[in-house]
Amino acid sequence: MIVNPRDAGFTYLAVLFAIAFMGLGLALTGEVWRTALTRDREVELLYAGNQYRRAIERYYLSGPKQFPRALEDLLKDPRKPGTERYLRKLYPDPLTGKSEWGLVKGPGDVIMGVYSLSEDSPKKVANFGFANREFEGASKYSDWKFLYNPGTQQVPIPQQLPVPDPGNPGTQQAPIPQQLPVPDPGTPQAPVPQSAK
Repeated sequence: MIVNPRDAGFTYLAVLFAIAFMGLGLALTGEVWRTALTRDREVELLYAGNQYRRAIERYYLSGPKQFPRALEDLLKDPRKPGTERYLRKLYPDPLTGKSEWGLVKGPGDVIMGVYSLSEDSPKKVANFGFANREFEGASKYSDWKFLYNPGTQQVPIPQQLPVPDPGNPGTQQAPIPQQLPVPDPGTPQAPVPQSAK
């Protein structure tokens, strides 16, 4: 069987083009996957950072208006004799994978907030929620400072009301206002049926 050199050259070019297109497709798939992974980590960072911010706020408001001196103080408040937690666990930084965070320090070496130590550029640069509105246009993740500042805080975290214990009459439930319907004087009222005599 004799192979025509033109057919061999055409087959060779077709194989080269196929390999090039497969490589391009794999590169695009890798980039899409990397972008999706980065966006997932950004969501995790926003969650963990806001958990730290809320825990610092609760710590500050639950005592003599002091900030914690260490993140571990959010797991067990050293100012109180019992165990009072403001955070379930210490979250790692999802971008670096380490438990170390950058700390926003206040007067007296107290912790007012945390931030990621990553210097990478964020994918998300707009459409943040109210609490994170300062992150808009940030050029790196370390600019996302999850800070609690009582002087600029707009809305405190709502406190849950204690549930009354029926066996303990010393606990009370906060009254719930009830709105009774007020009849409109312009609306005709249905007649009230009289009972049979």
